[in-house]
Amino acid sequence: MGSKEYFDDVAKQWDRVRETFYSQTVREKSLVVADVQPGRVAADIGAGTGFITEGLLQKGLKVIAVDQSEAMLAEMKRKLAHFDGIEYRVGQAESLPVPGETMDYVFANMYLHHVESPPEAIREMTRILKPGGKLVLTDLDEHTFEFLKVEHRDRWMGFKREDVQRWFVKAGLYHVGTDDANASCCVQSATVSIFVAFGEKVLADRVSQGVLEPGRDDDSEGKSSG
Repeated sequence: MGSKEYFDDVAKQWDRVRETFYSQTVREKSLVVADVQPGRVAADIGAGTGFITEGLLQKGLKVIAVDQSEAMLAEMKRKLAHFDGIEYRVGQAESLPVPGETMDYVFANMYLHHVESPPEAIREMTRILKPGGKLVLTDLDEHTFEFLKVEHRDRWMGFKREDVQRWFVKAGLYHVGTDDANASCCVQSATVSIFVAFGEKVLADRVSQGVLEPGRDDDSEGKSSG
């Protein structure tokens, strides 16, 4: 069973299961880091049943929710039926069903450890960002709990924060950094800390004029604070 089949199977129970894994603190941290503004457009990649999407809608954003599991999206439609301003799209990490440079924000919560190629997924999320748009993802720090690969179909056992920052820079993002999400994922006897990673797709003229180099602020390199 792959990750798509796993999430199809657990879709109806996912909200209850998710609450035992991580708290609303993860979402709150993501929205603060992104400094979301009402009226903007965001993509929620690996949206599941709408954990991040719901928070964005409550903040007055329009959302394109993308997931590989039709069952997850169906559950989200049922749960968020009272909201306007949301589109549901089935898609894969390497080929998102979103035109290039159309999103003010892209979010991915607990998504990266399920994809085949994290660097490629980050490049694809960067592609759909508008210049000036922000990518914010949350995921697990590197860990040693092998059973998560079997029971939850995780492809990756978390990540080193410096690796994620490097992938952001290689994707062409700027003002890159990582921080603690102030939360942990708890599964059975496993407790794994969660990080938030962020970067910005800056305006092309700032790059062409030599104002910025990838991964750098105007005067200092983005560094992990976690």
